[in-house]
Amino acid sequence: MFPGEPAIILRMTLVEVTYELQRPLDAEQLRALGGFANTYGLRRFHVDAEKRQLTFEYDASRLKEVEVKQVLRQAKIPVVRRVDAA
Repeated sequence: MFPGEPAIILRMTLVEVTYELQRPLDAEQLRALGGFANTYGLRRFHVDAEKRQLTFEYDASRLKEVEVKQVLRQAKIPVVRRVDAA
């Protein structure tokens, strides 16, 4: 950035969401999830195999939850429903 040049500040609205999974994820689904992270701005994710849950954080200023669900379906991630935070 140069003196006097306007700065562009991008604001992010981070959302953490947890979904219940129908079954544990296999290696192909985990790779797809990693691709989702690189393509769509997924900031981090955690798979709890014991609870069969997928938790991730994404930038809601770039994505809407309906788009997130669509990408999960395309990646064949077996999501049952959203789980409310405790």
